[in-house]
Amino acid sequence: MTGGMRPLELMPAEARRRVEVALCDIDDTLTTNGRLLAASYAAMERLRQAGLIVLPITGRPAGWCDHIARMWPVDGVVGENGAFYFRYDQAARRMIRAYWLSAEQRAADRRRLAELEAHILSAVPGSAVASDQRYREADLAIDYCEDVEPLPDEQVARIVALFEQAGAQAKVSSIHVNGWFGDYDKLSMTRRLLQEQFEIAPERARDTAVFVGDSPNDAPMFAYFANSVGVANVRAFEDRLTARPAYVTDAAGGEGFAELAAALLDAR
Repeated sequence: MTGGMRPLELMPAEARRRVEVALCDIDDTLTTNGRLLAASYAAMERLRQAGLIVLPITGRPAGWCDHIARMWPVDGVVGENGAFYFRYDQAARRMIRAYWLSAEQRAADRRRLAELEAHILSAVPGSAVASDQRYREADLAIDYCEDVEPLPDEQVARIVALFEQAGAQAKVSSIHVNGWFGDYDKLSMTRRLLQEQFEIAPERARDTAVFVGDSPNDAPMFAYFANSVGVANVRAFEDRLTARPAYVTDAAGGEGFAELAAALLDAR
C-alpha cells in the first residue's frame, strides 16, 4: 500500500498554485448522503471561474454523464469507471463522446454481463442491480448499500470474486461494485481525455492535476497523481485501499471537496 494521507493543510502552497486541473469523484466526494450540496456545486463553479479545468471522474452511467457534461459547471466527465468521456461543446452545441471500446464490443459485453448479473444476484442474497443500470452503456453495477440494506464486507468481496472469475474487472465504490470487460479504468480514460481535449500530457498532469476521491475504485488515481486527496470519509476504506491519497480533508463528502477547492483558490 502506498500514500501518506497527511492533513490537507500540509499540501505546499506552491503545489496548490501549480494546479490547473481539478479531477473529482462524485459519490460521497462531491455528494453527501446521496445529495449534491450547494457548497460543492458552488466550489466547482469557483474553480472554473479561476481558470481551472474541472472534470468529474465517476462510476455513474452514461445517461447521467450526458446531463453532467451539459448542465454542470464542468469541462467534461469520465463515466462508468473509464468506459468513456463526454465533453459538451457549448459553442457548437455538440456533445463529444469518446469510448474505450467499439459499439460492437460494448454490445457483446452487455450480453455477457446480463448472464453474469443473474449469477451474482442468485449467489449473493441481498444484492441488487443498481437503480441507474438502465442508463449504462458498458458496465454492470451491483448495489450493495445505496438502495439496499448494506451488505457485510465478505458479501461485497464475493461480488468482486464472481466478476473476476468471469474474466471481468471489478471495482468497489462507496455504493456499488462495478464490473466490466475491457482493459481500462478511471485513470486510463482520464489521461486520454486530458491529452485529446486539453493537450495535457500524462507527465504534466501528474504534477498539475489534483484528484479527490473517497473509495477503493479511486486507488489508481490516488497512486498516479502526486497531489491526490481523499475526503475524510475515505478513512472508512483505509484497509481496502491498494493506494492511499497523499492528503486528506478534515470534512467528509461535499464539504471536504469544498474544503479542497478553498485551499486551491486561497493559494492563487
